[in-house]
Amino acid sequence: MEFDLPLIWALLIATVILLYVVLDGFDLGIGILFPFLSSESQRDVAMNSVAPVWDGNETWLVLGGGGLFAVFPLAYAVVMPAVYAPVTAMLLGLVFRGVAFEFRWKTVRWKRVWDWSFTLGSLAAAVSQGIILGALVQGIDVENRAYAGGWWDWFTPFSLLCGAAVAIGYALLGATWLIMKTEADVRERALALAWPTAIGTVSMVGVVSLWTPFLDPVFMERWFSPPGLFWTAPVPILTALTVLSLGVGLRRGCDIQPFVSAQILFVLCFVGLGISFYPNIVPPSMSIHDAAAPDESLSFLLVGTAVLLPIILAYTAYSYRVFRGKVRAGEGFH
Repeated sequence: MEFDLPLIWALLIATVILLYVVLDGFDLGIGILFPFLSSESQRDVAMNSVAPVWDGNETWLVLGGGGLFAVFPLAYAVVMPAVYAPVTAMLLGLVFRGVAFEFRWKTVRWKRVWDWSFTLGSLAAAVSQGIILGALVQGIDVENRAYAGGWWDWFTPFSLLCGAAVAIGYALLGATWLIMKTEADVRERALALAWPTAIGTVSMVGVVSLWTPFLDPVFMERWFSPPGLFWTAPVPILTALTVLSLGVGLRRGCDIQPFVSAQILFVLCFVGLGISFYPNIVPPSMSIHDAAAPDESLSFLLVGTAVLLPIILAYTAYSYRVFRGKVRAGEGFH
């Protein structure tokens, strides 16, 4: 029995990237919301709510980037020159955010500086990730198996819109995380912030979703013409139901429902991207089979991943279990 190893690896890489988005998204969102929290005490509680898990959440980014390089080297070689600038901005943002996470607890005089470093680093990382996504969705010029575009091809209205959409969406994840993990004034403030970020996220998802099919005739056919329409219709239907669930959860002041709904919304958006892209890994013309490493390499790497991935999943699940429950003022893990 022969396995389609490039397809298996494409699904694995997609899953790893999705895990990064849903796990690191909410702590990036907390950084984005930092200036909107009312007091230093509220900011301390918000940061303590993600202190035990934020570093581990970034494991998935390393795994996704390393996996792409090892498994789809041609895609890596084409995509990286196309998005060097936003990738560099993202990495610098993550560095500043990580340093601020540690240093703000060690100083009094410079605490506001590190607060702003945390915010700006989180915002830079979120916007850069959205711009990278937008640049990929709008298509990358490839000639003779190499990037053929210019330095600024990533800088377009669509990619900037995607950058704003991801930042607002992460802010929604951060707000709903705080609703679930905090209480008293912090929770009330998070609930107040969740409404505008929810409205902004849903609006951005709608605009990006309507714009995307016009970027490529294949996208248009897949989403708006039969028979593809019948296969893709469940995604917008489920998205509408998820938005309804998010609104109901926020209106009722539920702890868990808003966060779960926001996460499902991100998953559905990711599924929509997968439907648009398949079988390409670099739109509009490079397929997963064109970009994949030899089957021997894919098989070897798959064995290692079969051992490593369950271990990462296990310690991630364990850390969330250990630090479950509400975070209160004066308590923390820093």
